Amino acid sequence: MNKRKLLAITVSAAVVGALGVLGITNASAATLDPKVAPGGNFNLSVWSLQLPTGSPGKPDTISSAQLKGANGYRNPAYFFTDKNDGSMTFWAPEKGVTTPNSHYARSELRENGEWALAGNHTLSAQLRIPSVTKNVCVGQVHLGSGGSSTKPLLELYYRPNGDIYLGTENSPDGGQTLHKVGNVALGVKWTYVINVTGNKINLTVNGTKTSYTIPSSFNPYKQYFKAGSYNQSSSDSTTNGAKVKFYALTISHS
Repeated sequence: MNKRKLLAITVSAAVVGALGVLGITNASAATLDPKVAPGGNFNLSVWSLQLPTGSPGKPDTISSAQLKGANGYRNPAYFFTDKNDGSMTFWAPEKGVTTPNSHYARSELRENGEWALAGNHTLSAQLRIPSVTKNVCVGQVHLGSGGSSTKPLLELYYRPNGDIYLGTENSPDGGQTLHKVGNVALGVKWTYVINVTGNKINLTVNGTKTSYTIPSSFNPYKQYFKAGSYNQSSSDSTTNGAKVKFYALTISHS
């Protein structure tokens, strides 16, 4: 068994063991209970949830203590368990409360705590996107402490035509380079693995791996993972937006 500490895992103990052996590249084996809150199917103890509600510049945040467990937090509009397939479902409209450094609303998990680039850090997911207006970010590595920048190190985007792009930040000061990394039809399940180790980003989408060098200007910063529906379009519409459904979500650090 791999000795990495699994920080966020699906609920089945048998699946945990299997994922450790397989390197958590595909976490599709778990059985999800459609009757419980997301915290009943996923270990959300290392996440907090940012919602598209609240007051301007101060979106509502749900703590890990509120999220965890079968009777944990759920929101019928923005964060809930799908009654048909048990998926952890996120909805972010084009009009909603945003964080101070963004123009876009989100229903998105944020990892509690942060980590240095040294080491081996992995975010794995199985998901599908049934609806999106223009573009949605479904996974991030975001800068934490270490400097004044509020940029992400990387963002993984999905577009309505099925194109998947990785956006890598050129420096903490800004500027993003887009890399097309796959195409999956709207509504179809797919997997991603974001691995950060030393000065490398290793991304695997449906089994296809690509790698990218991290500029040394990011070295002073700690990082943290994010996952969910971070809508990349805004308007006055509360009905247009992006829905993202997760069937597995795991983190490991070593």
